[in-house]
Order: sequence, then structure tokens, then C-alpha cells
Amino acid sequence: MKKVDKEVLKDAANRLMFDMDDDAYNDLLDEFETITQQLEMMKEVDGVDSVTPMTFPFDVTVTYLRDDEPCVPLTKEEVLKNAGSIKDGQVKLPKVI
Repeated sequence: MKKVDKEVLKDAANRLMFDMDDDAYNDLLDEFETITQQLEMMKEVDGVDSVTPMTFPFDVTVTYLRDDEPCVPLTKEEVLKNAGSIKDGQVKLPKVI
């Protein structure tokens, strides 16, 4: 992993078009150091490599939505009956600028 130092942070800030004072950069460097130490500690946990990474916190195979019944789509004529204004077989909408 690339070592994060003040120059890397200043370059990233410059690319994002903002700047901070030196105290803010030092605080951010301390945060990066804490995160790096925590990541190193996670490498020491037995069995971490054998666990499948979680991509979503909930089981997405279960659906909480209702089961739709199969239906036949409306015909064009049925849809156009509900339109307020029709032109050339299409719904006419007001011009939006």
C-alpha cells in the first residue's frame, strides 16, 4: 500500500481543488495512521482470508415485495383513451423549455 504523507494529501487536495491549513493535514495524517494500524490488526485475525467478503449488508435473495400476477399489457388504443391530448397516435404534451 502506498504510504500516505503530507505531499500525497496536498496533491489530492489540489486535484479536488481545495486546500487546508497545516493543522488539518496533520490531523488527517493521524487519521490515516490509525486506519492503517487497524487494517494491519485485521490481518492478524485467524481465518479472515477464508471468509467471503460481504458486498451488501442484507440478504437480497429474500424479497419483501408482493408477487405480481401475470397480466396482459394494455393495447395502444386503451392507453390513448386516458390521454388528455392525442396527435398522430401519440400523447401530446405541452412544450417545456
